[in-house]
Formats: sequence, structure tokens, C-alpha cells
Amino acid sequence: MIDRCVVTLAGNRGLMLVGEPGTAKSRLSELFCAAISGNSTHTIQGTAGTTEDQIKYSWNYALLIAECPSPKAFVPSPLYTGLSRGQLVPRCPPEIQDSLVSVLSDKVLMVLELGGDERVLLAQKGFNVIATANIRDHGVNEMSSALKRRFNVETVAPIFNLALERQRVLEQAQALLAESNVPVAIAPDVVELLVSTFHDLRSGQTQEGTVVERPTTVMSTAEAVAVSVSAGFDAYYLGDGTVTSEHVVRNLVGTILKDNLEDAKKLTHYFNVFVKGRAQKHPHWEGYYKARKWLR
Repeated sequence: MIDRCVVTLAGNRGLMLVGEPGTAKSRLSELFCAAISGNSTHTIQGTAGTTEDQIKYSWNYALLIAECPSPKAFVPSPLYTGLSRGQLVPRCPPEIQDSLVSVLSDKVLMVLELGGDERVLLAQKGFNVIATANIRDHGVNEMSSALKRRFNVETVAPIFNLALERQRVLEQAQALLAESNVPVAIAPDVVELLVSTFHDLRSGQTQEGTVVERPTTVMSTAEAVAVSVSAGFDAYYLGDGTVTSEHVVRNLVGTILKDNLEDAKKLTHYFNVFVKGRAQKHPHWEGYYKARKWLR
């Protein structure tokens, strides 16, 4: 997938990274820009309220009134800077719609207010756009077909390898706790309980091969990191500094109860059936099962 992304960025089409929320699409786009262009700061933070002039360019209105349109009053956007320098523009949002069609097709940006050669900006070699979009939140604007045709789409999938996901969650959680000066250590066994729960509920199937009802909320690796960090804060400020499975369950509810109250029932059923079964075979699952009281 990474190889295909690089090939796309070397060509004339933009790259769109799609997938579930929390799959590090934005991080990946910034890494591409840093590695290829040496700069990942030309980022367009887009929302439904983002206007076309914020995407292409804007003006210092005090100078605009005093001097009329001039290079001195001109304020370049990240897209303008990427075009002029031949660099990648990461995280360009789909909400801007067709304002990007001409830029991606002709590799040119017109600044009609300026005169002479300055009103035409031709893209330097190396310019391209990386867009990110999650498949859960579609927003208020549907992307036009004209814009879709100018992107190659790559799907960033969740981490399927349980051991790798457990390692990533543990590393990230410990790093974030250290940044907050919270000197607690999370045992790998505790992280294994959490990641196994996320992995089962996200895939809709337990490690034993039994089908489990999936919640509607996002069960991403990023959410697992957030729960681990919250458990660390809980143990440090409200406990004895040792992170246990009980701290994990206490902070698991806030992740599940976001979109649908029925998700709480699904999580409770998962504990009452599948976690209970594992607790009877594996001692380190027993405390996790007993902490189900916090799910209420």
C-alpha cells in the first residue's frame, strides 16, 4: 500500500487516504510530506465552514484597501505555497469540493486580482495533494465525481495483528503518560486485555472464532491508546499508582458510549459471555471480568 502511495504521488493524480477513524491517515500523510518534500506544515485544516479563498489564497485587507491588490497585500495559502515550491500538501479536506479540480487537472492557480505574470502560478515539479477522509463521518458535502477522478484512493486498514497492536498501544500510552509527568507503568498483560477486547469487538469475532455483536462506535487503535492513558491517570491520581484491569474497565465505558446506548449492552454481553469464559481458563482475565461492575 505504501509503495502504491509513493507511485501515485510521483504522478499527476492526487492521493486520497480513506479508512476508519483512528487509523493514522493524517499521520501517514504528514510522514509522506516530511520524507518526500522535507516539510509537512502546508496543511489545510478543513471543515464545512472552510471557504474557497481560505484554500487558495487570501488578502491582508488593511493593505488591500490602502494599496489595492499587490504582492505585499497577498497572503498565500498552504496550497499556493505547495504549488510554488513543488511540495506536497497534506490533509487537504474533501469539503472544498471543486476548488481543487482545476489545480489538480492543470497544475495552475490563477490570482486574477494581480496583474502581469504574477496572476498565473504554475506548479513546480513535485507538487501534489494528499487528502484524508474517514468512512464513518461523511460530513455535509458529498465529494463530486469530477474531484474523485483526480485522486487515487488507498484504504488504510486497522491493525489486524494482535501482538503488533498491543505493542503500539503500550508504546504510545507510556509516551503520552511520560509527557504528562505521570510516572506509572502499564503492564503488558493489562494492555493485552484491552487490545483483545478492541480487536474482538472491531472485527465482530473473538479469537476463538465465535461471532460477537459489533458496537456502532469506533474501536480504533487510537481509542485503545486513549483508554490506556486514562487508566494511567486514574491509577496515578485516584489509586496507588499501579494500573490494573479495573482501571481499564472504568475508562472503557466512555469510549463505548458515544453513538448508541445499545453499545453498552453489547459490551456487557461480551463481558458476561466471552470474558467470563476466558477468566475460567486464564487467571489474568479474572480481575478483568470482575471489574465488569463498572460497566453499569
